[in-house]
Parts: sequence; structure tokens; C-alpha cells
Amino acid sequence: MKLSHFKFELPEDLLAEYPAEHRDESRLMVLNRKEKTIEHKQFKDLINYFDEGDLMVLNNTKVFPARMYGEKEKTGARIEVFLLRELNAESRLWDVLVDPARKIRIGNKLFFGDDESLVAEVIDNTTSRGRTLRFLYDGSYEEFRKKLEELGETPLPKYIKREVNEDDEERYQTIYAKHEGAVAAPTAGLHFSKHLMKRLEIKGVDFAEVTLHVGLGTFSAVEVEDLSKHKMDSEQAIISDETVEIVNNAIDTKRRVCAVGTTVMRTMESSVSSNNHLNSFNGWTNKFIFPPYEFSIANCMITNFHTPKSTLMMMAAAFAGYDFLMEAYEEAVKEGYKFYSYGDAMLII
Repeated sequence: MKLSHFKFELPEDLLAEYPAEHRDESRLMVLNRKEKTIEHKQFKDLINYFDEGDLMVLNNTKVFPARMYGEKEKTGARIEVFLLRELNAESRLWDVLVDPARKIRIGNKLFFGDDESLVAEVIDNTTSRGRTLRFLYDGSYEEFRKKLEELGETPLPKYIKREVNEDDEERYQTIYAKHEGAVAAPTAGLHFSKHLMKRLEIKGVDFAEVTLHVGLGTFSAVEVEDLSKHKMDSEQAIISDETVEIVNNAIDTKRRVCAVGTTVMRTMESSVSSNNHLNSFNGWTNKFIFPPYEFSIANCMITNFHTPKSTLMMMAAAFAGYDFLMEAYEEAVKEGYKFYSYGDAMLII
């Protein structure tokens, strides 16, 4: 398939600037692949599509406040620093993106906070916007991490033009987030409320968790027409023995296995045994899924509405079927569904 197959007109007002007032009251489009039907529901109606013993697999990664603002020494220019990943805890080395990048060279120092108690030195250029920073802070590692948290803000995607507010700290995080390491939320999970989770549990739906620390690479633009030539950035993924046992048991007993989000689907598809069961995993994955693709583990998927030509839309098309997904997206635009991180959801069964 070609990149141009995933182009469609998305009106700007359908990009969600804010989440739904209540998590589980965002809209839900239900795609039935067998019947080729499209239904319009609310997210909390999800419960009607699952039975006792069915399994939902969640991504328990936790978003950290990755966006910081510092001042360049001498000039005082305001520089945005986006923390990507910690390279070395002892040396306090981090992989970051800087903006505007043209002003930031090796040897430059950046000062953070009103008291300038945190300083960073640029020690390497990695990409056009990428830099390696060494943080200098007078305190223990725990105090340093606390300082980063204090100075950082919720890393809302760039398409959201408004200022970050207090609600974002809670709403741009799933209610089951546990392991810090993501710079973007696994957005399909944002629709789950405590109340809905409880109702699903009472109905007998099981849950298992994987971890995939979402990096910005998930949102990187595809720049090649031939999709087989696109390279995904690697992201850290963990699948525990306990999760393997729960998932494989659901497969063996012919239950519904639902991947909550593209990140869960990628994680599971990165560690499949020869007999289409899940293996435990602890490492990095750069798996890129686009049509045609034979899925091995999940037979159901929850995902948001994605932007044109995105790798996330490509995976949804591989799962739903390209023609069916394009039909659904056309309907979503017509019906005013909200797209992207704070947008509405789709259940593909």
C-alpha cells in the first residue's frame, strides 16, 4: 500500500482541543467487520459488546511531564526542551528535542526555573532538532527527578494550540497508568472511567496489562510513498509472564481478546510464538503494521480516530480492512466525530 491511500480531508474543527466532559461519555463508533455495519454509541456502551471471560489488554505506561522551558545563557532566549528518554541516570544524560533548534549548539547552557537551580549543558547533536543534554543539579537523583517533574508540564500534542491547564495533568493520563516513561498518552485508554472499569469487572470481563512507553516516533510523519520503506522509532515494551498466561488462556478458550489501543496491538504483535500465542518480552520494538497484515493475538480493538497518513491510521486499516476503515472515516467526518488524542473512539469487532 502507498502513503497516498491514507489521505483524506480532515476539517480543522474536528481536531479535539479538549477531552469529553466525562471520560466514558465520548462518542464510540462500532465497526463490525463480519457484518460490515457501523453503529454510533457512547463509550460507556462498550460494556454491551463484551461477555464474561472476555479479555481487555491495557497499556499501563504513565506519561511524565516532558515539556520544559529554559533560558539560553547570555541571550536569555526562551527554549522549549522536550524530554524524550533518560540515557544515563548517574550522569543525568537525556535525549531531548529543542525548539528553536537553530539556536542550540554543543557547549551551550540552558537555565531552568526562576531560581535557575537546574542547568543543562548541550553535549551532542543527534538529529536536526535532537540534542543530548547533561543536567547539572545540586541534589540526589530523587531530588533531581522531582525537580524535572516540578518544572515540566503535560506534553499535550502540538496540534492543541491552547495553554496546558490543570485538568490536563489528570485527563492526559489513563486511570490505570503505573509505570512512568511515556511522552504521549496511549489515547484509547483515556476513555475508561473508574465506574466503567468496575461495571466491566462485575460483568466478568478480565484485564491484563502490558507496558509500551510511547515515544514521539509514534506521531512522526511518514515521508515515503512506499510504506515498506518507512522505519518506526524504537519504543520500550514489556510483557510479563502473568499477562502471557492470561492472554494465552483467553486465546485457548476462544474468548474475545481486545487490544485497547494501537500501542497494545504493536506490543503484542512484537512477541508472537510460532503457534500464534503471546510470549513474554522485555526490550524495544519498532514494529510497523500496515495493510495487508495478519494479526495473531487480538480479535478486537479499541482505538481513537487518527490523522491522515499516520501510522496509527494505517494499523487501524490493517485491522478493520482498508475499504471499511475509509468508509468509517468518511462517516466520522460527516457525523462530526472528534479526532486525535482527546478525540472520540472506535471499537472494531
